[in-house]
Amino acid sequence: MQVLLRHVPIGPQGNPLRRPVAAPRGASRLVTPEPMMQRLGDLIIRWLGRGLLLLVVLVLGVAVHETGERLPALLNPQVTAVDVVKDSERIRTEEVLAHVGALDGWRYFSLDLEEIRSRVRQLPWVADVSVQRIWPDRLQVSLTTQLPLARWNDDALINSRGQLFSPPGLQSFSELPQLRGPEGTQEQLMRQYHLLGQLLRPVDMSIARLELHERGSWFIGTREGVELLLGRDHVVEKLQRFTALYGRLLKEHHSNIARVDLRYPNGLAVAWRDGKAPAAADAEAER
Repeated sequence: MQVLLRHVPIGPQGNPLRRPVAAPRGASRLVTPEPMMQRLGDLIIRWLGRGLLLLVVLVLGVAVHETGERLPALLNPQVTAVDVVKDSERIRTEEVLAHVGALDGWRYFSLDLEEIRSRVRQLPWVADVSVQRIWPDRLQVSLTTQLPLARWNDDALINSRGQLFSPPGLQSFSELPQLRGPEGTQEQLMRQYHLLGQLLRPVDMSIARLELHERGSWFIGTREGVELLLGRDHVVEKLQRFTALYGRLLKEHHSNIARVDLRYPNGLAVAWRDGKAPAAADAEAER
């Protein structure tokens, strides 16, 4: 006889515990199917998300492409205007703009400022030029006007630094002193003009004409109508001799003095307008 032993677990009260009944093999849970509209909505949302992502990628790609093409223009914009700043109406804005040139194709950082300055500097009334960029698309040209101090020969004006310039309408500057000399001597004449003019100031005379002749002799024509022949050497000392004698002896006969020849080593000769010298003045001048 065969005996089958089986262990049965006993609970706390001595009662045997029952094992849970296992689900039959091959069985499946019951799942409640999702509604069709909900599944369709989820599908649409997923496709919309993918489409939006694709659109963002396309937009970014186009933006990067456009930026790559426009980046040089953004970093180096085109110049669209020129501001002209000047201190005198003698310089015409239209002439400045014509010398600056057309703005077509000009780029802010590609401008040759020195070339522009050189072109504008050619205008006759321009003494100095400053050219600078004004961000983001402007160019500023600042101009200083020439200040004429005298006429040079018959074809130019001269400034205080001895520089020549030839603006139109030279005949309108007839009130300026006249400086004459060989080519290339304008700076020398300008220095002499300042020096000799200071020496004449104590006797209330001023220079209307200053000439340096080919052989090196100097001539002064005063605004008061007196001509002074100075010769080639010791010009300053000769003029000092004249002013000393003028104040002592000649001033009272000023209106009768036509020319004073100072080319003598120790004296001078006076040419009188009426041809007659006062006795005292003639004797003093010959000492």
